[in-house]
Amino acid sequence: VMEPSDEPQNSQGLDLEEITRKILFLDKWREIFSYHRLGTNNTTSQNHEGDRVSAGETEDGTGRPQPKGQGHLPSSSLCSVPKPSIISSKSGGFPVSLAMATKLRQTLFGNTIQVFSSDWTKAYFQFHEPFSDLAFTLQVGKGGVRSIQMAVQGSIIKYLLFTRKGKDCNFLSLCRLSKLDQDHTLAAVLAGTLWAAGAAQKATICLIAEDTYVAPTPGYSGDGFSERLQLFELSDKEATEKFIYDHLQCFKGEGCHGVILFLYSLIFSRTFERLQKELDVSTTHLLQPNAGGFLCRQAVLNLILTGRASPHIFNGCQKGKSQEILHGVLTRSDIGYLQWGKDTSEDDRLSQVGSMLKTPKLPVWLCNINGNYSVLFSTNRQLLSDWKVERLFDLYFYSGQPAQKKPAHLTIDTHSHHWESVQHEDEHRPGRRFSPLEMVIRTKWRDATINWNGSVPFF
Repeated sequence: VMEPSDEPQNSQGLDLEEITRKILFLDKWREIFSYHRLGTNNTTSQNHEGDRVSAGETEDGTGRPQPKGQGHLPSSSLCSVPKPSIISSKSGGFPVSLAMATKLRQTLFGNTIQVFSSDWTKAYFQFHEPFSDLAFTLQVGKGGVRSIQMAVQGSIIKYLLFTRKGKDCNFLSLCRLSKLDQDHTLAAVLAGTLWAAGAAQKATICLIAEDTYVAPTPGYSGDGFSERLQLFELSDKEATEKFIYDHLQCFKGEGCHGVILFLYSLIFSRTFERLQKELDVSTTHLLQPNAGGFLCRQAVLNLILTGRASPHIFNGCQKGKSQEILHGVLTRSDIGYLQWGKDTSEDDRLSQVGSMLKTPKLPVWLCNINGNYSVLFSTNRQLLSDWKVERLFDLYFYSGQPAQKKPAHLTIDTHSHHWESVQHEDEHRPGRRFSPLEMVIRTKWRDATINWNGSVPFF
């Protein structure tokens, strides 16, 4: 029998539990609407006055230092309300200055007047549906945006197949990604790319804050978001990944300018000083106007693929037509690059892909086919290190075209008599020509026969 004195104590315990539960619930919502957090513990950033503020001690709305861990939601929080893509101006970091904004604009466009076109400002990183044939692929845009998204796509495939620990490394595993897997993958890949651009010493991440720090001048045209940049410097790769994961909505949310923020972060991580040394007379800035938009020059793609903003695709340095020194790729990268265009001349040595990019460490290639970017890959890590594997092997191809519902599966035979195969095909399909995809594959495996495994050749 329960003693009378136990009942009020029990009731009091329930009240305390209820109060605690409500406080925790309110804390969750407070964090969502104030979002004054960084989520890193070993990073130092700078406030407006230049004082150092630990990333683990972000300020709350009153401006008082917030103890580490307070108001910090775990990644497994049940609250599904998306985090905002605009951060509080009191989140730490340091604001962009007019000098920084001007230098950034010059590095991108070669002047301070041009601004991004609408296809750029609308672009962000968004996966296809989880648990689908395209679960591991990004939805991509057009032009310069597409080339950046596809270069990141190559890194996503590399991470999922060859870097991620404790997971199956086969094609089926790529299609089994959950929403949480997609988020962790995107954070890891963006962080890894920025960390490599920062020479494995530091990454700088640009986010958009509430406040405007730079006013337009006669020599600088504002675009409404670059003047609100808040920069965060991180000196640890794991901290970089955690920071991006905690602010992933700033890169994957609709209207967040996610691709531009990644490009800005890439430039600040590489630093203007390094970029100036790596670029040459052929490439003085990173974007070029095209049909009302902007395309990425090769230096941007090489920066994503290799960590260095090399303007060319050949190996090492070569002399141009006027004996100027041109900068190519210095070392083998994890991800490769293949290129084919119907108007490209094989005699133009400066336009030929060198072995550093053609034979990367891992079997993943960003492909430029007639100016359209796509990704070609194998799930077999040994493909480029064991010549016996290269006799007969499978490749998968993601074009990014809306009509593609699953990656194309190709079987490559490098030891068959390909002219017999061509004759046999032409008997059944008069006028059949090799597809551009087959042509780009043959820039790597010259006499290969390509079996589309029942699919209609495309691209």
